[in-house]
Amino acid sequence: MTARHVVTFEPDGRSASVRIGSTLLEASRRAGVSIRTRCGGVAGCLMCKVNVSAEQAACLSSPTPAEFRKLGSLLSEGVRLSCQARTKGDVTVVVPEDPLKAAIRKKLAEQQEDDWWS
Repeated sequence: MTARHVVTFEPDGRSASVRIGSTLLEASRRAGVSIRTRCGGVAGCLMCKVNVSAEQAACLSSPTPAEFRKLGSLLSEGVRLSCQARTKGDVTVVVPEDPLKAAIRKKLAEQQEDDWWS
């Protein structure tokens, strides 16, 4: 039997059981969590960023040379590329809100507030 890890994605709370060494991007697909990528998972587009707490960082592989080049100081803030970070243990990561969705949500909230005052 192959050893497995559980990867949980917040804020959705969805989880997937994956083989040791699977990337977070692979785990997200298995869990039905949408993480955008344009490069096909080769650290080319930087769209697949996720956030990992300091406590959870040990549950992932060390940053790859590509992550060091692409993310720089963001690595120290817990940002990882889901296409590069591989599981070493059960881990919980946070998927940031898509920027377009965030802008639309903000605009809708502003419109609702304007409607309320009208």
